[in-house]
Amino acid sequence: MAPSHTPAPLQGLTSVVTGGSRGLGLLMADRLAARGSTVTLAARDPDELDRAADLLRARGRHGIRTAVCDVADRAAVRDMMRTAAHGRGGIDTVLACAGIIQVAPVRDIGAAEFERAMDGIFRGALHTSLEALPYLRESPAGGRLGLIGSVGGIVAPPHLLPYACAKSAVGALAEGLHAELAKDGVSVTAVHPGLMRTGSHLQAEFGGDAGREFGWFSALAGAPLVSMDAARAAERIVAAVERRRTRIVLTPAAKAAAVLHGIAPAATTRLTAVADRLLPAPTGTAGGLRKGRDTPPPAHPVAARLRAWGSALGDRAATAYNERPAAPRPQHR
Repeated sequence: MAPSHTPAPLQGLTSVVTGGSRGLGLLMADRLAARGSTVTLAARDPDELDRAADLLRARGRHGIRTAVCDVADRAAVRDMMRTAAHGRGGIDTVLACAGIIQVAPVRDIGAAEFERAMDGIFRGALHTSLEALPYLRESPAGGRLGLIGSVGGIVAPPHLLPYACAKSAVGALAEGLHAELAKDGVSVTAVHPGLMRTGSHLQAEFGGDAGREFGWFSALAGAPLVSMDAARAAERIVAAVERRRTRIVLTPAAKAAAVLHGIAPAATTRLTAVADRLLPAPTGTAGGLRKGRDTPPPAHPVAARLRAWGSALGDRAATAYNERPAAPRPQHR
């Protein structure tokens, strides 16, 4: 007798991905849809959302919806969840991935950059979690919540301090929610990726000596021996949420850093101080962050070559994962 077909755990369920219009969020949405889940992509840019939905549908993914939503606005998140649940019988899986990356020495940023990081990353994850919980508790399949932190929230890297602070808070939120929601049948997975080749170097914001900051960041984010293929990372994250794992750390370098920090936190902090000496010096002028795609080329030829090499490594991912801005529409007279 042929074995009976067992549906995948996420087949026929309803999912929401915040930050789902590009990069890792888009790739996780693809993996959810591939498992037979209907998916709502939530992000702030409607044009970006439309392109993301078209990319997924071109891959044969069905049941894709989009919702324009700023996750820093809790009321907007509440409305988005209500819309996502409408006609679907509720919401079963939620992945919170929205956020921003700011790269600059702390002397070249102000409190506003920390506040923006907390709004977009931590408060975004908090609002998403709180507004999703009523639906996840009622899910017949048992709700699943995945919060995307970062190894940068475990070991704070220099020149990424606002990002690291916000991601650290997301990690604490995930651990606390896991403890409190287990009795409700809701699983919470804390996800701590290392560097991934998503093309995010074009969307990240850079300050200080912006051209050189872009150079080192794009080089590390695109280097195959240091960073991870983003599609592979997305598959592992969705599989971890599907299996209700408590925590997942991605990339060997991230795992090593997390273990070292747990065993010898003082030594780890001293190593990050050494790394800081290799990075561009502060300019001493706060403010003026700009997107990676808008940063000027560095004057030093070695830095310029590093920038060109690093950017080239991530450019293919940027195109594939909707990280590039749309081409201007032709003007008709």
